Amino acid sequence: MKRCRECLLPAAVPGAALDAEGVCAACRAYSPQAPSVQAGELLRKGFEADLEAALSASRGRGQYDVLVPFSGGKDSAWLLYKLAVEYRLRVLAFTVNVNLPDLAWRNIRHTLARLAIDHLSYAPPDEFYRRLFGYLLRHQEARGAVYTVSYVYAPLFEGDAIRMALEKDIPLVLAGYSPGQPDPARMHYEFSRKLIEQTDWTPPELARCGHFSAADLGRFFNPAQYPPGTRFPRYLAPFHAWPYDQAAVMRQVVAEGLVADARHASPVFSNYPINWLLMYSDLAHFGYNPYAPEFCTLIREGKASRTAWRVLAPLVDGMVRWRVGLGRDVSSQLDWLGLRAEDLRITLPAGAYDPVLPP
Repeated sequence: MKRCRECLLPAAVPGAALDAEGVCAACRAYSPQAPSVQAGELLRKGFEADLEAALSASRGRGQYDVLVPFSGGKDSAWLLYKLAVEYRLRVLAFTVNVNLPDLAWRNIRHTLARLAIDHLSYAPPDEFYRRLFGYLLRHQEARGAVYTVSYVYAPLFEGDAIRMALEKDIPLVLAGYSPGQPDPARMHYEFSRKLIEQTDWTPPELARCGHFSAADLGRFFNPAQYPPGTRFPRYLAPFHAWPYDQAAVMRQVVAEGLVADARHASPVFSNYPINWLLMYSDLAHFGYNPYAPEFCTLIREGKASRTAWRVLAPLVDGMVRWRVGLGRDVSSQLDWLGLRAEDLRITLPAGAYDPVLPP
C-alpha cells in the first residue's frame, strides 16, 4: 500500500492526492505557521482556560468532583493520573464492561491500584450487544463499520456515564478522547448543551427497523426521561484542551506505574477485540484502515511517532487482512456474532444512525 512519506497517510484515503515525491495534500498544505493551524492553537488555549475554570468550579461540590469513563487504554489511564495526582481532585472511574480484552482489565487493575481511587463497573447484557453489533455490521452506513458501530456504541457508554454522574451528583464527565476523537462534527472538546439537554440519543435507524424492543431502545440516553430543571453534567475531552503527545503519553503511563510495560500502553494491543473485525470490514470495502487518517494527523502535527507507526501501520493492516496474530480476533468476533465475512455489508446512507438535534 502506498503511503505519504511524511505522515504515512494511505494513498487510498479520499483526498490524499500523493504527489510525485510521495507527499499527501494535507502535508503539502500543513505548516505550524499556517493561519488555520494558528487559529486551532488559539482555540485549544481557549478550551484549556475553560477546562481549568471547570475543574476549579467542580472541586468540593459533592462526594466526587469528576467522573472519568475508563476503558483501560493509555489516554484514560493518563487522564485519571493527571486529575487524581496533579489536580488532587476526587475522581470516580467508571467502566462499562462490554467486549473489553484481558489486557485492558489488567491495565484497569494496575491503574486503580496505583492511584487508589474509587471505581464502578457496569456490565450490560451480553445478548443485547451481540444483537446490536450483528445488526449494525449487516446494515452499515456509507462511512463503514468503524463509523457505524463506534457512533452507535459510544453514545451507549457515554449515556451510561451521564446517568451515573446524575445519580452521584457529579458536575463533570471527562473523557480520555485524543485529538480527532470522536468525529469533530459530534464533539470538539465538549458535547453541546443541546445534545445533552434536548436530544434523544436513540439512533433513528434502530428505532425504524423493528428489530429492537422499547427496552432495547431505552438503553440510549434521553434527557426527556428526567424532570424539568435537572442539572446535567458537562461532558468534556481534556486532551482537546491540554497539549497532547501520543508517544509521551505512552511513555508516561509506564513511567508512573499505571500500566505494566510499553505493550500495555499501545493502542494496538489494548484495542477492543471487535475493532479488529471493524477494521477488517473497512479494509475490504475501502482499501485502507479507517483509523489511519486520525493517526496520520497526529504524526503530521508532531503528536505521534512516525518511526513507530511506519512499522505498526502495515503490521496492523497485515494482521487484519490475514487474520493472524492479534488479527485472529477478526475470526473470533465473527464467531461471537454468528456472522460470516460476506455478511459485512454497507446498505444505508451516511447519517442513518445519527440522532437528530432539535432546531
